[in-house]
Amino acid sequence: MAYTEWVLLAYRLPREPSTPRIAVWRKLRKLGAVQIVDGLVALPADPATVEAFDWLAEEVIEADGEAWTWRAQPGSKRQLAALRERVSDAVRDEYLALIADTKQAADEASGRTLGRLRREFHAIVARDHFGVPERDKARAAVERVAAKVEDREQVR
Repeated sequence: MAYTEWVLLAYRLPREPSTPRIAVWRKLRKLGAVQIVDGLVALPADPATVEAFDWLAEEVIEADGEAWTWRAQPGSKRQLAALRERVSDAVRDEYLALIADTKQAADEASGRTLGRLRREFHAIVARDHFGVPERDKARAAVERVAAKVEDREQVR
């Protein structure tokens, strides 16, 4: 998908209590948001990301903070490319970590481990707005673990 519009969340939360700041940070991380500067994050704009940022803005306000959501386009192709690269790099790193996990888990993988690997894969896919090549490699690695688990279960 060729994203040209981005959704931005500008927010500020009080230092204390720290629980709301941590909760917002975790949710932003789960969404795969890119931090532009302190208190300003971005994601490619689609209905899901816009809604997620709107909800987070409400959460920040309920925690006695300030928050605004915006839709914007980068000012140049270079800025657009830089944002895309930052989002893709983060997702690529996650796929590579998952591939490493599959290599470690392959020999002793159980159905439970396979379920965890599949959940992690799907969570990363949800943040993969630009379809980095490592997605297919990670999918194949998880499916290799699945094949080993199935082979092991058939022997039993």
